[in-house]
Order: sequence, then structure tokens, then C-alpha cells
Amino acid sequence: MLLRIDHVGIACHDLDEKIAFYEKVFDVTVVSREINEEQGVNEAMLHIADGEGGGSYIQLVQPLHPDTPVGRFLDRRGEGIHHIAYGVPDLAKAIKEMEAIGIRVIDKEPRHGAMGTSIAFLHPKDVGGVLTELVESPRPQS
Repeated sequence: MLLRIDHVGIACHDLDEKIAFYEKVFDVTVVSREINEEQGVNEAMLHIADGEGGGSYIQLVQPLHPDTPVGRFLDRRGEGIHHIAYGVPDLAKAIKEMEAIGIRVIDKEPRHGAMGTSIAFLHPKDVGGVLTELVESPRPQS
């Protein structure tokens, strides 16, 4: 089911400051920035590498407001790893498979993710205490 680690989501207070840090320390490049109102974040995707199943990234997420999921995470835990995301070939199928084996799916229907992806989150209590995101990359246009 899993193609690759798509990205690691890192919660931060200051997106521009964290981008500068990652660019300087790890020599990575921002390939996408967007505001995702639905998720309540300002986000940046930093490219790490490409592989057979697609690219791998670091996703930096800054809350738009303190009462968003990422805002509450920062208040409780401070900056750091927020979630891990795995690339899947068929998100709708993956959601059904997770539900069939008793994994609680937070997003019953795929929703908009960064860079045109479709995403769904799994409940952390059902996957070892880690907020887990499944990501389907957009299909290339023919």
C-alpha cells in the first residue's frame, strides 16, 4: 500500500524563520508555499529527494490561529514533528482498507493537501501514537 515517505510535517511558530533555517542547514529548496484555510495552516514544502514512487519533502506548518489543530499542538508540545505522511497509489482504496482493519480514519473522504494532493489522516491512537497522513499525488495529465 505505501509507496514512500511523502513528507514529515513539522509544526513551527514562524514559517519564514524555519524555512531560512532548513535552507541554510540542510541546503533544501522550497518548492511550494500555500495557505490552507481548511486545515488552518500556512505551509511550505521543502524538497528532499525524488525516488521511484515520487518525491519526499519536509512540510513546515505554521498555524493561522491559535485555535487550529496545529496551534493547539504548538501550545501543548512546542515546535517539532507534527505528523508523518506516506504516499499511497489510491487514497480512496487506502481509506477503505484502513477502516476494514479497524483503524479510525479522521477524514472519511479525501481532502485537499499541499501541491494538489489528496489527503486523509488516521487517528494517532490507532497507529502507535503518531498522527499519520496518507497522500495521493495528482495524476499526470495525458
